[in-house]
Amino acid sequence: MAGLGDVLPVVVVDTREQSPLPFANCPTAGGTLATGDYSVQGFEDEFTVERKSLDDLAGSCTHDRQRFEKELVRMRGYPFRRLLVVGTVEDVEAHRYRSRAEPKAILASVTAFEIRYGLPVAFCPTPCAAALQIERWALYFLRERLKTASAVLGRYAPAKARRPQSVGGEITPPEG
Repeated sequence: MAGLGDVLPVVVVDTREQSPLPFANCPTAGGTLATGDYSVQGFEDEFTVERKSLDDLAGSCTHDRQRFEKELVRMRGYPFRRLLVVGTVEDVEAHRYRSRAEPKAILASVTAFEIRYGLPVAFCPTPCAAALQIERWALYFLRERLKTASAVLGRYAPAKARRPQSVGGEITPPEG
């Protein structure tokens, strides 16, 4: 198996994503994801990131809340799930989004989502910073999965030397 440091994840960008982030370090591929906006190729059912701009976040906490919470329920089934907000908490506090919703209400909703859905929330100040954060998560997620797979394969490698023999289509246990 190649060195784990040599492997770069392929970031899957949902085809419905209208303004994808500018990924600079990992290759990307388009795909239709069951939930979320970004995933890792081959792990689309284990890794999901839902990205929100400040305006999207405000809408998801107000008039689109019911639809958004259904998405968060679906995300519960993913071992790795994140809500990534492109903007800062300070931007929310300064009401730098288009909505009449008060900053305290937006931040209270985000905190409630974290608790209610076990959903870590990350804020990144720019689209470039958000893309880099997703690449980091994807890289370390893939690295951990490959380490686990390598360890499992390592446990099976010694068994290769004492592989059961097939006689007439039936497997016979090794002698000894």
